[in-house]
Amino acid sequence: MQYLGIDVHKHESHVAVLDDDGEVVEEGRVENATLDEVAEQYAGSQAVIEATSNYYTIYDTLDEDLDVVVADPSQTKAIGHAEVKNDRLDAKLLAQLRRAGMIAESYVPSEELRERRALVRGRKRLVEKRTDFKNEVHAVLDKEGISYDWDPFSVNGREILASEDLAVGLVSQPLLDSFLSVIDELTAQIKALEGLIEETAASLPETQLLMTIPGVSFYSSLLITAEIGEIDRFDEAKEVVSYAGLDPVVRESGDSRTEGSISKRGSGDLRWILVQCVQTAVHRCNDPYLSHFYARLKRRKTHQIAIVATARKLLVSIFHMLQRKEVYDPPGVST
Repeated sequence: MQYLGIDVHKHESHVAVLDDDGEVVEEGRVENATLDEVAEQYAGSQAVIEATSNYYTIYDTLDEDLDVVVADPSQTKAIGHAEVKNDRLDAKLLAQLRRAGMIAESYVPSEELRERRALVRGRKRLVEKRTDFKNEVHAVLDKEGISYDWDPFSVNGREILASEDLAVGLVSQPLLDSFLSVIDELTAQIKALEGLIEETAASLPETQLLMTIPGVSFYSSLLITAEIGEIDRFDEAKEVVSYAGLDPVVRESGDSRTEGSISKRGSGDLRWILVQCVQTAVHRCNDPYLSHFYARLKRRKTHQIAIVATARKLLVSIFHMLQRKEVYDPPGVST
């Protein structure tokens, strides 16, 4: 058996090949476009790459001929702690860890899940960009010393911004016009994506299950399921909680044991949408199960701690719903 460690970069990679005894058989830099030739040459061998921004395509190329895994760089500590760090040593160390069976593997979603992730993540990024430009509008109005209790982005607010009665400087008016134009374009793009998101979510049984939860929409259900991936890869609820980074960091020393803040491993987008769903369920939908849990914690903890703990509880419910293919039916809340 041979073991390939591949240190991936944008256009090229460094490859190290070890034999059964851990000796270097071959090493060198290759163009990413020719990695398929490397995979064919060492077909049947075990390989490892690190999770990088462009690893999906490379993984698919290598997976045709190699037994390839993706290393989680945040957990494969040895590389980060190496005193001397370069591409050649990184590739060799990856190969050594693969040979020793010590790779902390990163989950590789299917192509279908990747497309869903790209769709919902893309919509989130557009909304974030739109918020940035809305903040620019507020900044211009503040700079001009304009006090207002109206929404600049409502129909009435847009009329006020366009009126000659709004006294702004020669530079501020074209800036406002430019920012509002960008906001309008982003809004149109967001709506276009939302139509595709709704169509996709409506076609999937797992998202339909999640939409029975108060506060969970087409968008949030698709984002949650896309980020979690196949639910069957988790045996227990605590595993998906850890995957989402909602598990508390535990510190033990002797007989003492303390729980700190959450680990924040995994997908930040998954944690974000779970918190958004909980905020809606508790403060707008008044879901009895989650609202009671949140209110009980809020009496002795901060809002942030209570809302994150409630997001964790929601994720546990989601795990059981997806695992059992059941609609949302939490236990009754005693008064």
